Amino acid sequence: MITLYSFGPAFGVMDASPFVVKVDLYLRIAKLDYQVKSGINNLKKSPKGKLPFIEDDNQTIGDSAFIIDHLNNKYAINIDESLTPEQKATAYLLTKSLDENLYWCLVYSRWADDKTWPICKETFFAGIPFPINNIAAGVIRKKTIKKLDSQGIARHSRTEVLSITDQSLAALSNLLGDKDYFFGESIASFDVTAYSILCQFLLVDYSSDFNLLAKKYDNLVGYCARIQSHYYSTK
Repeated sequence: MITLYSFGPAFGVMDASPFVVKVDLYLRIAKLDYQVKSGINNLKKSPKGKLPFIEDDNQTIGDSAFIIDHLNNKYAINIDESLTPEQKATAYLLTKSLDENLYWCLVYSRWADDKTWPICKETFFAGIPFPINNIAAGVIRKKTIKKLDSQGIARHSRTEVLSITDQSLAALSNLLGDKDYFFGESIASFDVTAYSILCQFLLVDYSSDFNLLAKKYDNLVGYCARIQSHYYSTK
């Protein structure tokens, strides 16, 4: 059986990491048998020092993109078979846009935004006793903000990051239009990526200025609700 290593449920979604959600949803779509092992200590044995990673028989694979490639190759999965070569190319570039841009806006909203940080701190460090939790939270937040600065997003003002976030959300809303999925009536791999990050804005159980931006796009709200209902209401 496949084992997916994750951080664990948070904020009302199956994981606070879009990349974990991406693999989990892909496994559900592919109808593969798997189990999830959650916990921050999973990072210690991750082959790349990040989550998610999977164990499949005698293989350990890290990084969501390489995990999905592995699943496609080993289990002959092709949920993009109805897409044209042009659509596949577009999906690849859109995936990179979300992974390398909107994702960092999400990280900023949780770790650098002073309005949301107290909520995230309470969730992320709930299992650590006082006062170690405060010390750990401060250290890790500082390191995360340093990463955000190196990536570039933290060099913008909060207003500018909100604008960048909104531009990505507006583009996704326009691309989706009135379709069930981004490339038509059938779910495709880009939908897995899109849902995995949109659910972090639209389905979480806390409110922030970033989440409110997402909620003004009715078609994105319906899109997330549709996937959530279909793939997460029965398991």
